[in-house]
Amino acid sequence: MCQYSSKDGLPTEWHMVHLGSRAIGGAGLVLTEATAVVPEGRISPDDMGIWSNEHAEALKPITRFIKEHGSVAGIQLGHAGRKASTAAPWLGGKPVDENHRGWQTFGPSPVAFGDYPVPKELSKEDIRALISSFTDAALRSLEAGFEVAELHMAHGYLLHQFMSPLSNKRDDEYGGNFENRIRFPLEVAEAVREVWPETYPLFVRISATDWADGGWDLDQSVELSKAFKKIGVDFVDCSSGGLVSYAKIPARPGYQVRFAQEIKRNADIATGAVGIITQPNQAEQILVTNQADAVLLAREFLRDPYWPLHAAKALGDDIKWPVQYQRAKR
Repeated sequence: MCQYSSKDGLPTEWHMVHLGSRAIGGAGLVLTEATAVVPEGRISPDDMGIWSNEHAEALKPITRFIKEHGSVAGIQLGHAGRKASTAAPWLGGKPVDENHRGWQTFGPSPVAFGDYPVPKELSKEDIRALISSFTDAALRSLEAGFEVAELHMAHGYLLHQFMSPLSNKRDDEYGGNFENRIRFPLEVAEAVREVWPETYPLFVRISATDWADGGWDLDQSVELSKAFKKIGVDFVDCSSGGLVSYAKIPARPGYQVRFAQEIKRNADIATGAVGIITQPNQAEQILVTNQADAVLLAREFLRDPYWPLHAAKALGDDIKWPVQYQRAKR
């Protein structure tokens, strides 16, 4: 049985990913979802952040618990940009103003996402400050006990907004041609890699395509992934979409796996496959056919927190169950 990493549920067994001098094997990876590096980077007022030492202290018991149970704790660091200041999903997910716990949003250009408020354009000074915010967040993550960091550059959030010409209309060195549009994401990744321990993996999550004419696409994702590899990024988590409200996304089981396969092949970097991967045999096939180096699960763990145990049984692998549940094992 090839084994799996989890995205935001209980840990599963990790499929071994070789990352040069950095590797994770034999244990599950439990990865938080977007954790804001500054308050205005939260997607909603209810989101987690790590912009203060108090956040790091509060997270220590969680990472310690994960490690005590044989798994590895990872954190996803991000900034929502123009898609920030929205209500939590269970409260409707719509933009909220300052009278409802909201705030001014920011982006590469004053271009709104759909009917959201127009963001304030970031200055060069703001950009430099945010690079420092990402590195400070990475250092706090280390203090909190995390051993894997993932930079969120997907789903239409700030770093993705800089990458796509549909949201980045700047005419300075951070906008225009491809090299300029990827400058800020690369600067963030390089700065975080400098402070993140050499023995700890650095992941990046990208949207491989905007699913919209004139936007970010797979060819650009391959070139960006090559640049990531040069600065020490170990793994590209390949998602898609989220930048524009009018995108036509052909969602179906495994519809994003080809992005992981193409980036792995053409950029020569380890990749992860995501997106409507729900069945054990489906995940196994992705790994054994070398389409990706790992499969990351998220919503399926919300539906079934015990998916790893059920997957092991379906694939004929006898993995260890929590002692409290041994009587239910069949």
